[in-house]
Amino acid sequence: MDNLRIAWLVPSVELGAYWQPVLAEFSKVFKNTIFYTGQVWPEFDPQAPGANLIQVVGEMKSIETTQTVTGYNRRFMYLSPGIVSHLLRFKPNVIFAQAFSLWTLLALLLKPLGRWQFIIIYDGSSPNSDFQDSKLRSLLRRLMTRFADAFVANSYGAKAYLIEALGAKEDRVFTKTYLVPDARTLLQNLEQTQLANLQFKRPIFLYVGRITSRKGLKPLLEACSVLKTEGYRDYTLLIIGKGEQREELETFVKDKGLENTVTWIGWVEYGYLGAYFQQTDVFVFPTFEDLWGMVALEAMVFGKPVLCSKWAGAAEMVVEGENGYIFDPYHPQELAVLMRRFLDHPDLITSMGERSQQLIAQTTPQTAAQSFVEVI
Repeated sequence: MDNLRIAWLVPSVELGAYWQPVLAEFSKVFKNTIFYTGQVWPEFDPQAPGANLIQVVGEMKSIETTQTVTGYNRRFMYLSPGIVSHLLRFKPNVIFAQAFSLWTLLALLLKPLGRWQFIIIYDGSSPNSDFQDSKLRSLLRRLMTRFADAFVANSYGAKAYLIEALGAKEDRVFTKTYLVPDARTLLQNLEQTQLANLQFKRPIFLYVGRITSRKGLKPLLEACSVLKTEGYRDYTLLIIGKGEQREELETFVKDKGLENTVTWIGWVEYGYLGAYFQQTDVFVFPTFEDLWGMVALEAMVFGKPVLCSKWAGAAEMVVEGENGYIFDPYHPQELAVLMRRFLDHPDLITSMGERSQQLIAQTTPQTAAQSFVEVI
């Protein structure tokens, strides 16, 4: 086991440094590990633990094919075929390949030559990532599924897709939450970035993310409008992020008379977000489509109740009525009812927040790394 060579094929990790602490833990067991990618995140620190395992191969290019309003834009990823020479030189015993990219296909074609065990990892299921309406893509995925040795699904939605849509054998699909926040890093950053106490009406509901149609901010603001008609004004909605929809939503806020309720913070560097998480009360994730939604898990690290869209993979981390509630963003009235519960019963903020911390404490970079070890 100590001598096994493990290769990871993850085309892009541009949206966060979540892999790095997992790799650092994983390499304590399997020292001969290389993590191949075509794109790293902007704040990538080559000196951080786990960074020495990461090798960038070529350049990942994302080519959009179809734009959608409330979902992911469909795209095709171009990846360097140079991955072949890297694999032939490294001669891995086991390959973890993310989803069904060109790299997954090439590595499967080389499997008889390389004689490696092949494991496909799948982050989550959603309409515009599963492509079930595309006969060609579905056919290719079913073929790749047939020749893979095992699968690791980050969510139960991903597991269902692999088994029901692609025909993966149930006893070969392992459900392991591997997209996890690094609480240690988040809390370390907190010590370095203290904010003055936020002087807003409480409770403070927090949104963090892109300001785009897919993220569902419009239904969240519509829920605030519903609350206003019902006489609820003594609370704050804090919005952190940037995106092309902000001007439209600012106009909506003005038209509905919500200027005293909604506060726009703008873009905040990742290292400074912890201070905002700490000083707010309830996290809201109103997305129309998200494979996972790491930001909801980060809110749990800081002991926050989570109001989560049913269309986010991270909804699986919410135990209804214990650490938050799940809602449908297509029905803002439903979200307004749930927000009103915290306004009418502020004691829920503390009890549900404590439950969030208990739940997320069971899901760490250490448990994620151990999950992959167990699958091997």
